[in-house]
Amino acid sequence: MAGISTTKGVKTGKIILEWSQLFELRKKWKQRGLKVVFTNGVFDILHPGHFDYLLRARSRGDRLVVGLNSDASARRLKGENRPILKQDDRLFALSCLRQVDVVTLFDEDTPLQLITGLMPDVLVKGAEYREDEIVGAAEVKAAGGEVIREQMVKGLSTSSIIETIKSKF
Repeated sequence: MAGISTTKGVKTGKIILEWSQLFELRKKWKQRGLKVVFTNGVFDILHPGHFDYLLRARSRGDRLVVGLNSDASARRLKGENRPILKQDDRLFALSCLRQVDVVTLFDEDTPLQLITGLMPDVLVKGAEYREDEIVGAAEVKAAGGEVIREQMVKGLSTSSIIETIKSKF
């Protein structure tokens, strides 16, 4: 997973990093005064709602880091039939998006360890969560960062897309 992502021999131009590599890069960004934004999710079957959310998250700072739930983590969170796309495919897809600077994988049920290791300047999650429900919010705020709850595009979710597909067959 370390280094530049390749799938089917095509370099994405974006980096997929192990945590230790990301934390080292974070130190360099901090020295340069760059504002780091973090968000996380399963990002299964990317759709316009994801693109909109990630663009808005990226607009909150200079670098956007996306924590991606591993397949095992996604199954525990979403159920046995998820994710639809395997983690390597989801990593590759996110790494191809211009608004994403770094993608990293986490296997835990929540990204708390990742967030506290990275300690972003801005933590972004969907507005459907109350701030006290956002994992890492207290830690980021205690370190002087901010927590932003972004509105999601109504009617667009992976679950609704799956249901639409199922209803057609």
